Amino acid sequence: MAEVKDHLEIKFRLNDGSDIGPKSFPDATTVAALKETVVSQWPIEKENGPKTVKDVRLISAGRILENNKTVGDCRSPVCSNLSDAVTTMHVLIQPQLTEKAEKKKKKKKPKSDLKQSKCVCFCFGNRL
Repeated sequence: MAEVKDHLEIKFRLNDGSDIGPKSFPDATTVAALKETVVSQWPIEKENGPKTVKDVRLISAGRILENNKTVGDCRSPVCSNLSDAVTTMHVLIQPQLTEKAEKKKKKKKPKSDLKQSKCVCFCFGNRL
């Protein structure tokens, strides 16, 4: 039985189509705790895995889930009507910028500071 009272069966779909889970989580589990599960259970053989919870984005029912929400808050109305349903949450990995990359980004000049083009067009011809 995939769905137990006050629990939700969740599997995490990775970008290559493989899954972590399914695993049962109580309704009171936060999204941040789900992200910790993804980080801790990330397959070792997969490249570009998340290093921290901040690197992970979870998407369920087309929405990016916020860390302070609970599994109960994210429960789809469709899943609550289906017994033996497993909820699939998609995992996006967005590595945080390193300090070096952040400094480089800050050093870039805004477009307004760039030299303006000095192109000028002249039209020589007869006026009507």
